[in-house]
Amino acid sequence: MQVKGSAVTSRVRWVREKHGDEGLRRLKAALSPEHRTRLEQRILPHEWVPFDLFVELNVKADALFGTGDLAVVEQMARYGAEVNLPTLYRIFYKLGTPEFILGKAARLWEVHYTSGRLEVEKLEAGGGRLLLRDFETPHPAHCRSVLGWAVRSVELSGGEVLSYGETECRTHGDERCVFEVRWRR
Repeated sequence: MQVKGSAVTSRVRWVREKHGDEGLRRLKAALSPEHRTRLEQRILPHEWVPFDLFVELNVKADALFGTGDLAVVEQMARYGAEVNLPTLYRIFYKLGTPEFILGKAARLWEVHYTSGRLEVEKLEAGGGRLLLRDFETPHPAHCRSVLGWAVRSVELSGGEVLSYGETECRTHGDERCVFEVRWRR
């Protein structure tokens, strides 16, 4: 299973901006030799990289720069939602509504992951519910990442987030992962 390089490069950029070159050195040192070697090679945003590199990078960054509760993963995902937006998508975020943006999430999924599918089950004014189905290797860090992306996407499209959370998760034995976000404009 693979993820687009932009998911990794945005996290590396976040670490460098928040914790400097020394923080990035510490993160690389914490990675497995295989992932450290891959990260030290140039990763292009449009190329596919192993999903397990993405997971390990998130978990190690959270352990080094957070408290181990994966809150740093959510911060990195929020940052990634912002810096990975090409100019065309920036226009959609500025002109679109949160409902419109989350409604496009299913199409974006296929561009960024080689596994699973993201569906919009319920989307109404002031709230959205995204379902992740058939994802090959669920991991709590990935779920926090999806949630962070969704929250920042709502904010970037003019919504004030009122509440959010993951109400079902395969890592807890559920059949799917379900992410809910409520907002006002």
